[in-house]
Amino acid sequence: MSNEKKGVLAAFFAYAFWGAFPLYWKLLEHVPSMEILLSRVIWSFVFTVLAVIVFGMRKDLLADLKYLWSHQKHFWQLAGASFVISMNWYLYIWAVNHNHLIETSLGYYINPLLSVILGVIFFKEALNRAQWVATGIAFIAVIILTINYGSIPWVALLIAISFAIYGVLKKKIKLDATRGLAIETLFILPFALGYYVYLFTTNHASFLHVDVKTDILMIVSGIVTAVPLILFAKGAQNIPLYLLGFIQYVSPTITLVIGIVLFKEPFSQIELLAFSIIWAALLLFSGSKIIEVRRAHHKSA
Repeated sequence: MSNEKKGVLAAFFAYAFWGAFPLYWKLLEHVPSMEILLSRVIWSFVFTVLAVIVFGMRKDLLADLKYLWSHQKHFWQLAGASFVISMNWYLYIWAVNHNHLIETSLGYYINPLLSVILGVIFFKEALNRAQWVATGIAFIAVIILTINYGSIPWVALLIAISFAIYGVLKKKIKLDATRGLAIETLFILPFALGYYVYLFTTNHASFLHVDVKTDILMIVSGIVTAVPLILFAKGAQNIPLYLLGFIQYVSPTITLVIGIVLFKEPFSQIELLAFSIIWAALLLFSGSKIIEVRRAHHKSA
């Protein structure tokens, strides 16, 4: 199998994993969202550090830490990224366990277009006419949903904004996915452990206080977090960015289907119209990007 095919498969399974995440978090519905988040941080750190040791990357991890400490701008950027992605994780877990699955799906559909706008603002990236039109069309869909809900879809927008900001902060920092997750969770680890001390001393902790199934699910959340990230890294190394961008829509599509079919969340005709507009915008955006990349490839050939 060629590297590109392996890359496509790895990326597809990473996004399929992420799309199916709600099924996992629903099993922990009885645990407060903040505790799930902090448990996820602690166990992600434990399992990624174990992975670093098993794969013989200890020296690389130490080199990464030394590099970040000697490049303070990158150090603080990554610290900021760690807090932003933690906020994103919290929003996602809270939304899943409070029956906002369709809104989380919307957030991850909007995210790529929002990332593009931030790319224009912060990195002076250029967009062609079709890409600007696609962004405008998606914005219209959000306005339709806002009018339909009678309020701004804050969950979707905050999920999209936090993930887009995370992308901006991480853009200039090149780190291996496994070591990167170990360092990112390290930044949040003191807060997570401190909060757990508070939970245990006030008898509010679910971990070790509910049942064995809950404890196992909370521990395994670390592996569940790490596996798709490692798959994603393998995919990103072997396929072009535009193809990776196209495959990413697998994730919110799976989440949307789970929300409608399994958890029977209401999905009105207005929402179907708005989502259809977003899908059209994403097709236009991705199509124009693929054409642009191929033209550039032919010119350089």
